[in-house]
Amino acid sequence: MNKVELLAPAGDLERLKIAFIYGADAVYVGGYKYSLRANAKNFSLENLKVATKFAHDLAKKVYVTINILFHNEDLAELSDYLKELAKINVDAIIASDIIVFKLIKKLNLPLEMHLSTQASTLNSKSAKFYQDLGIKRVVLAREATKEDIISIKKNTNLEIEHFIHGAMCSAFSGQCVLSNYCTNRDSNRGLCAQVCRWSLKKDNDTEIFSITPKDLNEVAYIKDMLNIGIDSFKVEGRMRSIYYIATVIYVYRQIIDKIYDNTLTSSLTKYYLDILNRCANRESTSQFYNGLPTENEQYFLGRQEESNQDFLGIVLDYDEKNKIALIEQRNYFKLNDTVEFFGPKTETFTYQIHKILDDNDNEITIANHPQMLIKLPCQIKLNKNDMMRLKIFDKDSYL
Repeated sequence: MNKVELLAPAGDLERLKIAFIYGADAVYVGGYKYSLRANAKNFSLENLKVATKFAHDLAKKVYVTINILFHNEDLAELSDYLKELAKINVDAIIASDIIVFKLIKKLNLPLEMHLSTQASTLNSKSAKFYQDLGIKRVVLAREATKEDIISIKKNTNLEIEHFIHGAMCSAFSGQCVLSNYCTNRDSNRGLCAQVCRWSLKKDNDTEIFSITPKDLNEVAYIKDMLNIGIDSFKVEGRMRSIYYIATVIYVYRQIIDKIYDNTLTSSLTKYYLDILNRCANRESTSQFYNGLPTENEQYFLGRQEESNQDFLGIVLDYDEKNKIALIEQRNYFKLNDTVEFFGPKTETFTYQIHKILDDNDNEITIANHPQMLIKLPCQIKLNKNDMMRLKIFDKDSYL
């Protein structure tokens, strides 16, 4: 069984650092140019230098997306941008337009090339075509089945990167023109208006149709995918919160590591699955991997996408002498609430709030101002960047 890479999204430096801290082996990011997440904060060249150094100091990797579909006017600064990425020593670029790969070879740049999911690769002959262009890795279309993956793995020398978690697209691997048509925002140049998330209604406000797919979640097939030799497990979500990234990456890190050391039980799997489903605001399913999705993998009528308020705070510091945690508040909580702390070096534990101090050590009864600094007495040592959330599931009840 190969040692798989866990690949996380990062919309900015804060998310990148959280992803690595919580167990990602690599991250993919967008620069200010040529990325399909133009509404994310993204990375300046200076931030890319910081990000790449941070990753390499941890023996981890940074991949930069250049995955728009290029129009003529987009090409003017592409050569200079690629040269800058090569100087920064990013670990790979992810692109779908052949011009990017041709230009890298023409300029003789030492940039590893990955084929974006935007190329919608599903068969070994297409994969072989890109391999002959010098591609090292193919990011398969989200519509890839197990049989597609096995065929490409068998008939090429390419690394296989496969989406295991996150949002799906109603169009085929993102090749959508609905946004262009309805809002004049080009989804294939980073400005998708997510028209597929809209509810189509009659004049009387009755919903008649929705084309929204449920989210992707392949927890049930992780071991099977390890056995067939997938090289990288990819999580979608460059615009998601630090809490989402921390939770999802932490859970998949736990699952993967426990499969390797043969300690993953069905009860633990159920617990992890419940945690994953809780931190997103849409239902999830395995989608295409084990067969074509049916009506059960789509929303049609009456869907609800309410964001939960589970994320309560992030630990900024811990005073070991006085056993007090300094926390930046993210959602409302109060005295006597029962919460949980978790982190990459902190075993998940339950905590009941008996005292809250503000940053001037005054006792307060509620934390209700976004990003206010508060202090909580805690006998269990906490670490910087540990997360505080509502206690929803009792892990012991699963065991």
